[in-house]
Amino acid sequence: MRPFRFAAALMLTVVACGPAPDDSADGSWPDRSPRHDVVEELRADLLRPRAEADGGGTATVEELGGPAVAGRPGSWRIVYRAGPSGVTVGGAVYLQVSPFWGWSTPQVEREAAVGYTLIATDAEGVDLSAETLDQQLLAVHVGGRPLREGERIEITYGAGPAGALADRYAERESRFWVAVDGDGDGARELIAESPTVDVMPGPPAGLLLHLPSTARPGDEISLAAALVDAAGNGWPTAAGTLELRLPAGVSLVGSNAGFPAGVERPVSLALAAEDRGRLVVPLRLSAEAAGVIRVRGRLVDAETGPGFEAESNPLLVSPAGRRILWADLQNHSGLSDGSATPDDLLRYAREVAGLDAAAVTDHDHWGMRFMDGEPSIWRRTLDAADARNEPGRFVALAGYEWTNWVEGHRHVVFFEPTAEAAAGLLLSSIDERYDEPRELWAGLEDVRALTFAHHSAGAPIATDWSSPPPAGLEPVTEIVSVHGSSEAADSPGMVVRNALAGNFVRDALDRGYRLGFVGSSDGHDGHPGLGHLASPSGGVAAILSDELTREGIYEALLARRTYATNGPRIVVRASYAGWPIGADIPAVAAAAGAVGPIAGVPQQTLVVRAIAPGKITRIEVVSRQGAAGAGALTGEALCGEGERECSLTVPLPGFRAGGYLYLRVVQEDGGAAWTSPFFFR
Repeated sequence: MRPFRFAAALMLTVVACGPAPDDSADGSWPDRSPRHDVVEELRADLLRPRAEADGGGTATVEELGGPAVAGRPGSWRIVYRAGPSGVTVGGAVYLQVSPFWGWSTPQVEREAAVGYTLIATDAEGVDLSAETLDQQLLAVHVGGRPLREGERIEITYGAGPAGALADRYAERESRFWVAVDGDGDGARELIAESPTVDVMPGPPAGLLLHLPSTARPGDEISLAAALVDAAGNGWPTAAGTLELRLPAGVSLVGSNAGFPAGVERPVSLALAAEDRGRLVVPLRLSAEAAGVIRVRGRLVDAETGPGFEAESNPLLVSPAGRRILWADLQNHSGLSDGSATPDDLLRYAREVAGLDAAAVTDHDHWGMRFMDGEPSIWRRTLDAADARNEPGRFVALAGYEWTNWVEGHRHVVFFEPTAEAAAGLLLSSIDERYDEPRELWAGLEDVRALTFAHHSAGAPIATDWSSPPPAGLEPVTEIVSVHGSSEAADSPGMVVRNALAGNFVRDALDRGYRLGFVGSSDGHDGHPGLGHLASPSGGVAAILSDELTREGIYEALLARRTYATNGPRIVVRASYAGWPIGADIPAVAAAAGAVGPIAGVPQQTLVVRAIAPGKITRIEVVSRQGAAGAGALTGEALCGEGERECSLTVPLPGFRAGGYLYLRVVQEDGGAAWTSPFFFR
């Protein structure tokens, strides 16, 4: 280990927050431009009458050029058969390919361009005309005479030489949405069951190795090795040999080789085509193992030879400290505006991303079908969470997004022993009984559930912080995701679009709100925990708990024993005078240097250890000291192993009631971690 002064190669800076904002007389927050128009449109659509012929009929799909492959061109024939009420002259049949993640827009004008579409019918006397109305939306108008029951319309999508591009994210059950305006009044309805295709991953483009971030000497652990394609899609087909370099103190479970001292040991494992690019490697740590472990590996392809190389995230082996659990608590499936089935999404979280926990949180009233109006959608989420939940190995959680275009978006996650307990608790943001935060929280009081405000500083809609979150229902907030960071204007990494000055999370802290920090992807790609692979920013939550159960995670979130990262699995150990991150610290004790919760720990002192996948360029202390002035900053940071591991001890006296401090650890590549604040009361 070699020392660096704070002004030297490793930067440690103190970001001193000024006094609380001078609020207007009524204590108002900034004008957020709430989208009342969106809410009114959604409510009006529910009240719009539908004719019996609307949504009638059935549809099938045929893959003309073989299976769909993510991001690759293909061709499909969708056949619509009219229902009992038919489609009148002036009515229309609509093809909506998924409007979210890269399907080509169907069009009938340019044969050489992607998405070119042909239409035909077997109904003599029926004249068809087609036009593109919006992104990925094609209308086929009926003329001449009505389309009668059983008569067909054929839509060949990708009929030109360029074909049509499939979704860039692999998934099962990608739908070709078919809707019908049977009476020609302009109101259309989806048919009962739109046809689906499975989108396969592309060829392997990278190798991922994930270890747990913490373990005890002598533990058995698992290394998750997974191949992904260029968009992060999992389970591509590959065969070859996975070559690993196991550090000293690590061996394969079942190996008789023991633990070689002081040397790396090569291990070769066969990867068969039926493994779908994924292996779980059981490892054992020796009783003497200690410190930081990283595993290096490469895939040697059976045909092309040496290929992808990777290094795992760091694993801290120590008998002390709570376990770090990695979770992604906000993900959207193909049931709303995301990708993948709920079951596949949770499977990816565990098998590809190597997460400890994940939640499915589809929109309450947004997307092609609305979960608040179709109980079967909510049921699929609940069933998937219970089926994939394995206490001690992986925690699967059910939830939904309260997609409120006036108050801001929050996701709701349930922590009951069985997800069934949440069956009647999908409280819709467009239901006037639950369209304000206080009404939502009141509806959740009798169940183990938490709400999380997200992209709270900006687009697509900023959070209305004028309703103070109750500690028992919203103890933490999502400060970073694929949308960017809502922490502060000076946040490392990407800040949310259209950020609203005065509406950042730090502004809420300055007003006295006590919120811990988590990250989550807000993922729509079916890749929980790895949103940063396909976006400039991602988000994951580090949860400090020795219990890998729904109850253990719930308890840690309530206690704010959490931190956030924008993707990388950075290990952060931090305490102030012996108190853990997220703690409420008596300000009198902090100011007087009284003994904290752990005997022998330096008082009025911040102790930090950071271990990162990449080079650490700076550690920042963000603080507001309450009634006290700025504290002096002295000390020394010790960094080693390519400056990927840093420790520091910083005397920070003078905190009074209302103060707080938190840490930001920033990598050279822009990866960052934010600890939950220490609060002084």
